[in-house]
Amino acid sequence: MSENDDRFNLDQYIAMKVKKARLEEGLKITDVARISGISQGMVSKIENAQVSTSLETLSRLCTAIGLPISKLFNDYDRPDGGAHFTKSGEGLEVVRRGTDKGHTYQLLTYQRGGKRNFEPFLITMDDLSEVFPTFSHPGEEFIYLLKGSLVYRHGNHLYEMGPGDSLTFDAETPHGPEKLIEVPLQLLSIIHYGEE
Repeated sequence: MSENDDRFNLDQYIAMKVKKARLEEGLKITDVARISGISQGMVSKIENAQVSTSLETLSRLCTAIGLPISKLFNDYDRPDGGAHFTKSGEGLEVVRRGTDKGHTYQLLTYQRGGKRNFEPFLITMDDLSEVFPTFSHPGEEFIYLLKGSLVYRHGNHLYEMGPGDSLTFDAETPHGPEKLIEVPLQLLSIIHYGEE
């Protein structure tokens, strides 16, 4: 089945699950045929989605490979999903306040039109002598330091941050990097806008 097909049909789905369970149990088709009383040819046809089988045969097959029939269909009607995947280094580079100061902003996901609920950015800074703008915008912001170290200001509070440190705050309050201590610096910033 190619990746471009929307979803498995039922026979393909059963074939995939049955074969996977058989292999996980370390069973050969001959073993399954002997245990279940189903011919080798039929087991092979089921595993290759070449036949639609009766529930009775399917039940015997599942018992032979140790796969409860109730578990067989667990994932079949799972929603398709619609995740947005961004490969490392391929985030949409955007211009924001601070870009002219040597910051690089990569927007890690985006949506066209409609109301946005959140924006995740990967921010890179690499000049120790940078002068920083102060930011103030609607929403709540979460920042997580991946690499480097800095002093981050939120209102009148200063936070010295190293790799693995995070900060969550009201983004209306003026905030931003106060001083870089170690570069290159990478910061994950997620701005949540909430309900208008």
